Amino acid sequence: MNYRKFRNVTVSEVGLGTWQLGSADWGNINEEEAFAILNKFVDMGGNFIDTADVYGMGISETYIGKFLKTTDKELIVASKLGRRGDGLNGWPQNFTYSSMRTHVESSLQNLGESSLFLEQLHCIPEEELRAGKVFNHLRKLQNEGLIQNWGASVETAEEAMLCLEQEGIASIQIIFNLFRQHYAKEFFAKAKEKNVAIIVRVPLASGLLSGKYNLGSSFSKNDHRNYNANGESFNVGETFSGIEFSKGVNLANRIADMLPDNHTAQWAIRWILDHPEVTTVIPGATKVSQVESNMSASNLHPLSVDTHRKLLELYEEEIRPSIRGKF
Repeated sequence: MNYRKFRNVTVSEVGLGTWQLGSADWGNINEEEAFAILNKFVDMGGNFIDTADVYGMGISETYIGKFLKTTDKELIVASKLGRRGDGLNGWPQNFTYSSMRTHVESSLQNLGESSLFLEQLHCIPEEELRAGKVFNHLRKLQNEGLIQNWGASVETAEEAMLCLEQEGIASIQIIFNLFRQHYAKEFFAKAKEKNVAIIVRVPLASGLLSGKYNLGSSFSKNDHRNYNANGESFNVGETFSGIEFSKGVNLANRIADMLPDNHTAQWAIRWILDHPEVTTVIPGATKVSQVESNMSASNLHPLSVDTHRKLLELYEEEIRPSIRGKF
């Protein structure tokens, strides 16, 4: 595993996204399965784990918190807030200092920690980002020691650029993959200039870029790839990166033909890592074998300049015009 700088620490360039561990939007994962995934991740050199308070309404955080007590490895955990819809004020009234502090304290309790390495705004409305009060609340929480760093997970390149203007921001989390290449232009250069870490989520476009799906593939009832395939529940960009499933299957097959071999998932992650501005990519996993596949991308050689050119041409000509939702 290779590592990259995140402020004053080094993080594994392949981290672990843990939306799946919440057993809410990817089918069900029990505690034993979650621990197996986390153990394999750590055994392969991973040290950066990304979660959120809404992943199973605390289930993901709680599994991670229990796991932290079983390992002597120094792990770096990031969480997110802003999308809760329970009795703790609820969406979209989550953006007062009082609400945000309550949510941070809830995450800390779930994780068994006294301070969060990184707290991120979780794809909150753009008008809240523009108003700017949420950033002041994060600064206050940082000054109080409840969080060490703060950042934002965003839906669009415009929101990412907006967040970069905030003094003290440590990281911005974006959707960046072979179906979402536009961030590699202005945003990457500006983030590097400001020493802001880039965390990449949805690297495999909800599995479409894994190479294992076909037109006959189906998903369980409580899997967002079933109930949000067309943006019925939240931004369609979070599911298959906004590409309609059957079109995505076809495009993924064409991408696979451009890659060195049939290990599509690893090369899709390697393509992301070929961008030096990226700090860490956080693929999720529902199986140990997926962790092994994802982590192995760190040891692959970079893709050729010619392959990058062909993949960009396909994106500009056919993929980008097919993206639905805001991006």
